[in-house]
Amino acid sequence: MARPKRGEILSLTIDDLAFGGEGVGRADGYVVFVPGGLPGDRLRIRLVQVRSRFGRGVIESIEEASRQRVAAPCPYFGRCGGCRLQHVAYDAQLTFKAKQVADALQRLGGFRDAPLRPIIGADETLGYRNKMEFTIARGRTEPLVVGLHEADRYDSVLDIDRCLLQSDRMNALLTEARAFFAERGLTVYEQETGEGLLRFLMLREGKHTGELMTNVVTSAPAVSELAPLAERLAARAPGTTSVVMNVNPKKASVAVGVEEHLLGGRDHIREGMGGLTFQVSANSFFQTNTRQAERLFDLVIESTGLTGSETVFDLYSGTGAISLLLARRARWVYGIELVQAAVDDAGLNAAANGITNCTFLCGEVRFVLPSLIGKGVTAEVVVADPPRAGFHPKALHALITLGARRVVYVSCNPTTLARDLGELVRGGYRLEWVQPVDMFPHTPHIEAVARLERVTP
Repeated sequence: MARPKRGEILSLTIDDLAFGGEGVGRADGYVVFVPGGLPGDRLRIRLVQVRSRFGRGVIESIEEASRQRVAAPCPYFGRCGGCRLQHVAYDAQLTFKAKQVADALQRLGGFRDAPLRPIIGADETLGYRNKMEFTIARGRTEPLVVGLHEADRYDSVLDIDRCLLQSDRMNALLTEARAFFAERGLTVYEQETGEGLLRFLMLREGKHTGELMTNVVTSAPAVSELAPLAERLAARAPGTTSVVMNVNPKKASVAVGVEEHLLGGRDHIREGMGGLTFQVSANSFFQTNTRQAERLFDLVIESTGLTGSETVFDLYSGTGAISLLLARRARWVYGIELVQAAVDDAGLNAAANGITNCTFLCGEVRFVLPSLIGKGVTAEVVVADPPRAGFHPKALHALITLGARRVVYVSCNPTTLARDLGELVRGGYRLEWVQPVDMFPHTPHIEAVARLERVTP
């Protein structure tokens, strides 16, 4: 058929899900991506984007629904960009995510028959997040909204009264903070002009400790204006332990400040995991799904096969959760982390738990790891949990140069995982297995753990 035109109505069947969760269908061979479409759906769609090789359409009507389709529990579904798979039955979500990992390993890693283990699903699919980050913005008609970006839009924020991915206690913080901002008439930061005060609202919860943190990210110090928020939350939100303000005067739209002010309580909350207690500050990385992280960490610890005599490198170590859990089975652990606040937390966490066989170093892995190697420091086992971008090429080269006998790789991005695993195999490692773990139900994101062994010449 001739290439269809924008605005044209097509009837098609969805036969796959693309990375990111969009349905994929074909009209006389022409590929169309459809947000909200599921394999097995028969849809009438309207083309909103047409390119030479593919188009994008929106659903006009569902002629026949997929067996995988369920009613989304959230009233914001379809408008909010946060949970794109709420309309998919959970077992089907797991199948889709496992396929993501398998496809990436084959397509990007070059693994024809990747040793893929069955995916580990989550027992809790709602209310599981221990951290949420909301944008504060001017609404279409309201002077202030606190919420999440609308789907596929970075210029519009959807006001969220209640997010189902966080607990009722965190939703209470959201309600109280929004009301406080509105009652006080506080201004909203404008990206274009650089004027206004409020930028982000970040909430944390210790799932095992019950402690709550509220972090308001502003464009300028405003202690006197925001200090009453701490009093309000202490009175109305039981469990409030920490209320802080982070100041980000830069135009970069990130919820990380260059300076922090304590408004009330402590500058951190505590969380329990694996029999240890962890201090988590506003800017520190900590796995956002506590209970599923415990299963992930148990898998990582088991995978290292430690006997107590090994030196371990924990790359991208965050607040030291994995490092400290490994330290109970290792001779010594070196944790490397870029964020100074996380390194500070890791040191305090080690002291609080009576662990003395850990060294935490601040810096980029691509620089710190070669430096350790250059000083003659070696490791038999490496655990790595890099950001979504995966390893920097220099860091990966240093890891291969190190030549540890075992590498356990934790990833939140199948594409960069597959790429890096391919490089490690070409660098002398054998991929033993990959284990997908669903840390983020109702989203397209998937975590995975891979174990590699050094091939003996």
